[in-house]
Amino acid sequence: MADTTLIALVLGVLEGLTEFIPVSSTGHILLAGHFLGFESAGKTFEVVIQLGAILAIVGVYLGKIVGTVAGLPSDPQARRFAASVILAFLPAVAIGVLAHETIKTVLFESPRLIATMLVIGGVILLIVDRLPLRPRHTEADRSAVRMALAIGFVQCLAMIPGVSRSGATIVGALLMGADKRSAAEFSFFLSIPTMAAAFSYDLWKNREVLDTGAVWEIAIGFAAATVTAVIVVKWLLGYVSRHGFALFGWWRIIVGGVALVALNAGLLTDR
Repeated sequence: MADTTLIALVLGVLEGLTEFIPVSSTGHILLAGHFLGFESAGKTFEVVIQLGAILAIVGVYLGKIVGTVAGLPSDPQARRFAASVILAFLPAVAIGVLAHETIKTVLFESPRLIATMLVIGGVILLIVDRLPLRPRHTEADRSAVRMALAIGFVQCLAMIPGVSRSGATIVGALLMGADKRSAAEFSFFLSIPTMAAAFSYDLWKNREVLDTGAVWEIAIGFAAATVTAVIVVKWLLGYVSRHGFALFGWWRIIVGGVALVALNAGLLTDR
């Protein structure tokens, strides 16, 4: 129990560090779990602890969220923003339910796929970060509804572990005319319904295989992810506004490259 508790704590901190930066938190958690020999019941740990990071977003943006909900009856802008987030969320619901078993039993079990997607995503992030884009949207809550729906479809790519949900939505938003700060912020808001739904659905699907040990590990990882994510979210917006996303592109390439070397050297098995 002590060993798995420590590993759960480490993975929770890793989740909080990586959930909202475009490096694929799930990819990092799965690769780290393979290296550490950590197995959770039904692979539920890796998904459920993400809700801890979502609580961090709710805490940081509580005023904005409450204001939007309160303004729904009378404020057209509040309704437009809520509609944008909901529309962006819907594609992931449909595809996530239809492909759930394949994602959990096939894609989550391939460290080579995860590492490869980390490298590919890193290269794409570096390219997009250097493009001479001209932002037309500078406020996350004023994104066009059509643009939000398109971002929602792009988000579905992140069901392949290693792609990164925040990475896919940020790159999609940048290419559609958002500036770096508003792209990151819209990704944050979209994460709330997306990850809450993934948490609920995965917990329900695996309710019969969860045991007392699994619940304890999830609680430890959940708490660590929440605290760490609050720190990261507050830091990230200022950083990307000044420096962009190149750091995270190189981060992905290095982590994915190291994992591929380890796989080819036999230090990490592909299953």
